[in-house]
Amino acid sequence: MSRLKLFNGNIITPFENLGIGTVLIDNGKITAVEKGNIEVSGYLEVDANRNYITPGFIDLHTHGGGDCDFMDSTPEAFLTAANMHAKHGTTLLYPTTLAGDNSELYSFFDTYEKALPLNTKGAKFGGIHLEGPYFSYNHRGAQDPKYLRNPNPAEYNSILERSKDIVRWSIAPELPGSIEFAHTLTKLGILPSIAHTDAIYEEIVEAFKAGFTHITHFYSCMNGITRKNAFRYAGCIEAGYLIDEMSVEIIADGIHVPEPLMKLIYKLKGAENIALVTDSMRGAGMPDGESILGSLKNGQNVIIEDGVAKLIDRSAFAGSVATADLLIRNIRDIGGVPLKEAVRMATSTPARIARIDDKKGRIAVGYDADIVIFNDKIEIQSTIIDGEFI
Repeated sequence: MSRLKLFNGNIITPFENLGIGTVLIDNGKITAVEKGNIEVSGYLEVDANRNYITPGFIDLHTHGGGDCDFMDSTPEAFLTAANMHAKHGTTLLYPTTLAGDNSELYSFFDTYEKALPLNTKGAKFGGIHLEGPYFSYNHRGAQDPKYLRNPNPAEYNSILERSKDIVRWSIAPELPGSIEFAHTLTKLGILPSIAHTDAIYEEIVEAFKAGFTHITHFYSCMNGITRKNAFRYAGCIEAGYLIDEMSVEIIADGIHVPEPLMKLIYKLKGAENIALVTDSMRGAGMPDGESILGSLKNGQNVIIEDGVAKLIDRSAFAGSVATADLLIRNIRDIGGVPLKEAVRMATSTPARIARIDDKKGRIAVGYDADIVIFNDKIEIQSTIIDGEFI
């Protein structure tokens, strides 16, 4: 690994905007961060031209991009998606599944292991995020309903034994057996996350106590205030706001979460509890037109238009086509969030949620040298992973 000096860049750590300064990198780690210039020798010196220098973006939830889905279960699909997202500033991502047949899931696991050592030019893989199959039918969104079911200990224990790379599992917590399942996951150090749920406030509170401390794609496929037998009940959305320690992720493409909701979420939760995610499908980085959600073999036909993927009947969104740089741009320009806070939502906050904030998500001495350089328009100039330009 080379010794690298990044100078003349506007450094956002993201807890502080240092102004114009210098970052030194040696053996894939950040060794110095200072305002102004640092005189050194034996380093490759790179002038950032007064562009921003920030931590690399961390995407907790993505299904693919570049016309590839991780459920295609080929190393080429994994690498193509990773390479595409790296070009847009993502340095770490979490390949995400869809509800499907377990044989497809096991193939996904095998391919993940094969792709790990081959991934030298793309965003690194942080672990596997399972999205489904334990979801509410009423809030299935684009998840294939034929695969939805309640948690079954025999099934999920077999899945957990099959892969040690699982770091998060998105579940509807109101389903029978979900709380017991959450206890199993937390004992293994796996994050149970709330998703595709019909739960009301009281059920979310119970779930939080059991370890459900994060909400997947906030506002998508969940209840706000609802009525049952004429009585009003607060839903998952209100619980997400009222539980201070609950973190949420948002698809800030301006479509899944429009301007008023961006502003509301930021006002009530703050950058420390919001992670920007793409939830991107294979259409990310591709032109509008017909596409497939999920694997080429068993996926659903979808249409990409209006900046989003939709089911063919246009009854629901079918994932986003966003990239991380777009999320930063939108949350700043549409949501009115200061750039430093926007960067935090894509770096240190997801690192904390993923429990890797001791080594990733900030520009500080001793941290991994995962860095992006971008201009005022949030156009990526360079992506650096482990101290190497990608």
